[in-house]
Amino acid sequence: ADVCLIELGGTVGDIESMVFLEALRQFQFRVGDDNFMLMFVSLVPVLGSVGEQKTKPTQHGVKELRSLGLSPKVIFCRSSTPLEAGTCAKISSFCHVPATHCISVHDVDNIYHVPLLLMEQNLHNIIASSLSLTLPTNPPDISDWRRFAVSIDHFTTSCKIALIGKYSTFQDSYLSVIKALKHASVAVERDLDLMWVEASDLIEPNESDPSQPPLEDGETWSTRAARHKEAWSMLESADGVIVPGGFGVRGVEGKIRAAEYCRKSKKPYLGVCLGFQVMVIEYARNVLGLEAAHSTEFEEGTEEPFVVFMPEVDKDNMGGTMRLGARDTVMSDHPSGEKGTCYYLYGERDVISERHRHRYEVNPSKVSSVVSSGLSFVGRDTTGTRMEIAELPRDVHPFYVGCQYHPEFKSRPLKASPPFHGLLLAASGQLGGWLEGKVKK
Repeated sequence: ADVCLIELGGTVGDIESMVFLEALRQFQFRVGDDNFMLMFVSLVPVLGSVGEQKTKPTQHGVKELRSLGLSPKVIFCRSSTPLEAGTCAKISSFCHVPATHCISVHDVDNIYHVPLLLMEQNLHNIIASSLSLTLPTNPPDISDWRRFAVSIDHFTTSCKIALIGKYSTFQDSYLSVIKALKHASVAVERDLDLMWVEASDLIEPNESDPSQPPLEDGETWSTRAARHKEAWSMLESADGVIVPGGFGVRGVEGKIRAAEYCRKSKKPYLGVCLGFQVMVIEYARNVLGLEAAHSTEFEEGTEEPFVVFMPEVDKDNMGGTMRLGARDTVMSDHPSGEKGTCYYLYGERDVISERHRHRYEVNPSKVSSVVSSGLSFVGRDTTGTRMEIAELPRDVHPFYVGCQYHPEFKSRPLKASPPFHGLLLAASGQLGGWLEGKVKK
């Protein structure tokens, strides 16, 4: 890479960020001025009925930053309205930054308009000049990005996706998944209607069941029953379902119920990491008839361990012991000889590379019983022993797919992640047509 982008969050002056600001102060001298460019993001509030833009927060922020030995070369001015010429001149005068380097980052229709906004204000040339870079094309060709950003504003049909999670009150926990769904929804020209379903709410409340969690403060069995009904209503009304990764036993049974419902009702389903593992557990329980099937992560002494701890991982030391990073997955056919859906979604490639983040895997000794009962593992690692992708054949289910890796990590606005693209194609009723020419070829 030619440029390393470092984001330092928080507020200038907070004790939490002081050590990082000092590190940047020293770093600027180590690399030299031509290799260091500090940019400052500041709020320009609009107050009163006349809509006056106030510059004092920016002035004070830059003053504090300069007192620490750091001088910004560009100031991004966040505001609800475009930065006025007078406001820009005032910030320039009091913050020692050229007026052309005071960039207006005002509210736009969607976040993908922001790069267009920055380019219109010549930010690309400001950066190139400060860092002594030569741009391969000037101005850069962002016509594809422009079409992408503008298209989002004009979708008239929505696609409802239910996300079955356990951290639904902290939605940033699923930020990569949300962005991947958004990229895929744009690829299929649909507006994303994301519904949050708490996995635990999919379990029917039973006051006499000791395995159910105790009531929380202010909660009653009636309110829990109401949430259960609402959760199933959202699941049943969704066009497609995604079950993302997660850790810990809470919500796992709810995710298994979601996988079972999607399999039986033929609702498009994508399972990622834990979502892939619960697919296998659900299939073992309800198709193979093994009610004790479980993961040793949640029930260490289970009689039917369909998901187990990876042998090369240290059980005792949790830090830095996950299977991480990019790993190759080798595609294979269904037992019938039919190519898997993911094979076509990945551009008919025999080997793909995706990023991983897990400690547990499908038990290799249980694979043959699962495959012989109809659930195919159409992607495996290079040794053939670690399961990476599971699918039901297309004549059994339109889209029932799980992957051990995290495809959302490599999703990009102009290049949607293949599994997420497949989910949105299926949920919007377009997958059959999309596959038709490819399968016949």
